[in-house]
Amino acid sequence: MSGQERNADRQGGRARGGDRAVRPRRAGKAAPRHAGRPGDPGRRDAWAARLLAVAAVLYNGWLLEFVLPTGLDPRHSYVSELYAADQPLRGLFGGIECVCAALVVLGALLAYGPAAGRWSRAGWAALAGLGLSSLADVALPMRCAPSLEPGCEAVHPWHTATSALAHFFLFASMALLSRAAVAERPHRQLIRRWGPRVLALALPAAVCTVGPLFGRPGWHGVLQRIHLVLVGVWFALLAAESLRSAAAARASAVRPAEIPAPAPTP
Repeated sequence: MSGQERNADRQGGRARGGDRAVRPRRAGKAAPRHAGRPGDPGRRDAWAARLLAVAAVLYNGWLLEFVLPTGLDPRHSYVSELYAADQPLRGLFGGIECVCAALVVLGALLAYGPAAGRWSRAGWAALAGLGLSSLADVALPMRCAPSLEPGCEAVHPWHTATSALAHFFLFASMALLSRAAVAERPHRQLIRRWGPRVLALALPAAVCTVGPLFGRPGWHGVLQRIHLVLVGVWFALLAAESLRSAAAARASAVRPAEIPAPAPTP
């Protein structure tokens, strides 16, 4: 074979190899990011949703008083009397309150990370403050149950202070996160619609429970328990919105990437 023929053969081989290199690749989808990976953008919101959903149930653990011998009349007693220092079931109800408060703090901190703006961050910080105040509420309980003992004062300075802080942080979280749902994007439709309504009902219910603090007890237990149910609804709303945020974050992260085929050569 002459030198010219060998050169032509090599050039033909390179051309054939080049044809193989530019052969159109089959279009397909890029491998999706797995939702459980540490880098998953929706993971924090998903965990916040789980924790807040459980907290919504535990916050109304007082319902156990209808099946347990507490000795308290739900119509005329504070829920915090269930874990007063001299009550037999203090360990149970105080433990439920502590677990719920810890879940609220953890859920708020998880949601704080991916928060969109200052209103959201302030709202989640207020929610964490609610959880910490609730822990202090159990650590500094009433000395006795005023509804059972006529000589027991309803005002216990430290416990009253921690309860006041818990209410302040609760209503701050409602107001701030409801504002964030309107002012920040993406809009959180559930909180935007229902947050102000829950706040409008929970605030007067809480105010109407202060009768015993001014020497006018009676029926405040009903109003306080209505208030606690509304707080549970608030936690459930936050859980639902966090779950929706997690789903939206995952949907934006998992996008099919099509590999276009090159145009055929003439």
